[in-house]
Amino acid sequence: MQNGNGTIRTIRLKVRRQDGPNEKPYWQEFSLPYRPNLNVVSCLMEIQRNPVDSEGRPVSPPAWEAACLEQVCGTCTMVVNGKVQQSCAALIDQVGVHKGDTIEVVLEPMSKFPVVRDLIVDRSRMFEALKKLQAWVPVDGYHDLGPGPRMDDATRELRYALARCMTCGCCMEACPQYNEHSAFIGPAPIAQARLFNLHPVGATLANERLEVLTGPEGITGCGNAQNCVKVCPKGIPLTRAIAELNRDTTIYRLKKWLGLIPDKLVGEGAE
Repeated sequence: MQNGNGTIRTIRLKVRRQDGPNEKPYWQEFSLPYRPNLNVVSCLMEIQRNPVDSEGRPVSPPAWEAACLEQVCGTCTMVVNGKVQQSCAALIDQVGVHKGDTIEVVLEPMSKFPVVRDLIVDRSRMFEALKKLQAWVPVDGYHDLGPGPRMDDATRELRYALARCMTCGCCMEACPQYNEHSAFIGPAPIAQARLFNLHPVGATLANERLEVLTGPEGITGCGNAQNCVKVCPKGIPLTRAIAELNRDTTIYRLKKWLGLIPDKLVGEGAE
């Protein structure tokens, strides 16, 4: 590959490593021969086959997560040169910084979730948020109930877009309001609440979801930075979902104040 300074010969990966949840992080550099069209995961696999750092010292290979390698599972999310993204879709030629005959790439774990090891983080907080919002469609048995209620095309298209969420955590990482000091539940779970509130059967739990979203973890925690929708690898309309739920929670609070909704909902906020 040619650039303004000549031929690229080397890929240098600088990886932020951490041997365990309670260990101190440190940096380690690795050098690989350049090949075109490599992605970050391919480079990590090369290092795994021959775990030697840039100084030629044998080391343990960096730990990371990956499954589908097709930007579908969401497990390989990490921060690549300062931007959170799927490492399987991050091509070295596009994300790297060119320095002479070298392309440099810095890899870090997401900062909004506890580190398990190296580039692997614990995203349990996201899944606990989905449980609080009861992000599912309740069923009464699995027998054939016949065709369900009809859904108009506009709602179906919106639900399809929201259903593409793979719980990768990109939006949570980019959100300035989502951190260990904040109760904010985050953009991804909020969008899933909108998804299931739009479902004809899932809507039976709408009030329970809105009850959670009117609390300290809910919609008021959003600062409208809109970073979430910019980094979402699936192009999910997160800000639209938040705006629509902001309207729904306002109506819900008004109805509750007028006594049209009981103060204590049955099944409120799954525990």
